[in-house]
Amino acid sequence: MPEILTLYTAKVCPYAHRVELALAEAKANFKRFEIDLAAKPEWYAPKVNPASKVPAVAYGGPDVPADQPSSESTKIAESLVLLEFVADLYPSANLLPKDPVKRAQARFFIDAVSTKFNPTYFGYSVTGKSSQADLIKAFKDIQALLPETGYAVGEYSIADAAIIPFISRLFVGLENDLGLYAIGEGPKTLELIKTSPELKRIQQYIQDVTSRTSFVSTFDSEHIKEKAIKRYGNLNATRATSSQ
Repeated sequence: MPEILTLYTAKVCPYAHRVELALAEAKANFKRFEIDLAAKPEWYAPKVNPASKVPAVAYGGPDVPADQPSSESTKIAESLVLLEFVADLYPSANLLPKDPVKRAQARFFIDAVSTKFNPTYFGYSVTGKSSQADLIKAFKDIQALLPETGYAVGEYSIADAAIIPFISRLFVGLENDLGLYAIGEGPKTLELIKTSPELKRIQQYIQDVTSRTSFVSTFDSEHIKEKAIKRYGNLNATRATSSQ
């Protein structure tokens, strides 16, 4: 039986959301501790994650308050490492297929998320270095890896948990025109992603993944919108004024 597990996370963070999805799918019993990324506790880096990032896990050791982590617990960080850890910890959840080929496909899908989708997502929304065409191509690249039906490798797996936190946050940003793209472009890009006949398969995939209880129970769109407004709202107002 798994030992005590404490997850250090943040609602706004897509990397942390990956692990929350996996734990929700596994129906795991765990402690959740929200880290304010703008004002991290002084004890967090020295006692949990020296990199001072989320997600991180304290596993095992005595049952102590989350803000008083024990030196006897094992600390583990990095979202993709933690996805595999959760899959190993709760094998009955089938978060990684038992078939070696399917397991390899899941890891290949995750690699595509890391090397093809996420750099374009950040380039389009966060740095302004990717175009709408680049983003659509990234969706097509992921779509090409999907089976005809079901999830990333058929049954739900950590491959799905690896990508959907980024797509969902992208959609919140696009819907509210919050990102480093041209003002007014966000909603148009979102409409294209949601309605293009060339993206029919991934449209269904997104609907399937975001309708799962694990996603609905762990995704706080209003919180993410609020944080995005703080990040991009004033910038958008400045850009709009300067373009007049």
